[in-house]
Amino acid sequence: MSKGARDKDAKTYLTDCLNNANWLVKSLDQRARTILKVAAEIVRHQDMFLAHGVRHLRPLNLKTIADAIQMHESTVSRVTSSKYIATPRGVFELKYFFTASIQAVGGAESHSAEAVRDRIREMIENEAGADILSDDRIVALLTADGVNIARRTVAKYRESLRIPSSVERRRLKSGDGPRAAAR
Repeated sequence: MSKGARDKDAKTYLTDCLNNANWLVKSLDQRARTILKVAAEIVRHQDMFLAHGVRHLRPLNLKTIADAIQMHESTVSRVTSSKYIATPRGVFELKYFFTASIQAVGGAESHSAEAVRDRIREMIENEAGADILSDDRIVALLTADGVNIARRTVAKYRESLRIPSSVERRRLKSGDGPRAAAR
């Protein structure tokens, strides 16, 4: 092979490498801009959560963000998977901000499932020793606060928080729990 042919092959190879590098840089830049767009829109929707905590988390779905930034839902889904954001409330996966909606009583604004779950946790944490809240009682308290929720949903959320049933909590608080049986 002549020197001219080798130089031409080398030049072609280097041009291909440069084109591939440019493509990679553009792709990474586009990806970063997309992540930033999605994160900024999530922050805009969840500003009350960032200022006041989980009780103020709003129901949010992928379509809402996708429509706002004019991208496809599947793009928003991919962008939010395994990506985290540091907030004044801690570090959260972007997916955390997409939460189901629980209807309000009387057509008021819906409640975030995560916010309702937190309210259930707090209610149970603040139980008085003799006044253990049953799932039905929690439903009544939440309904009085404007949350339209079923007893079965309360039980599901309580179980997801690894909180025992009212019967088990009453037994644990009265001293008849597993330790008492071992005596």
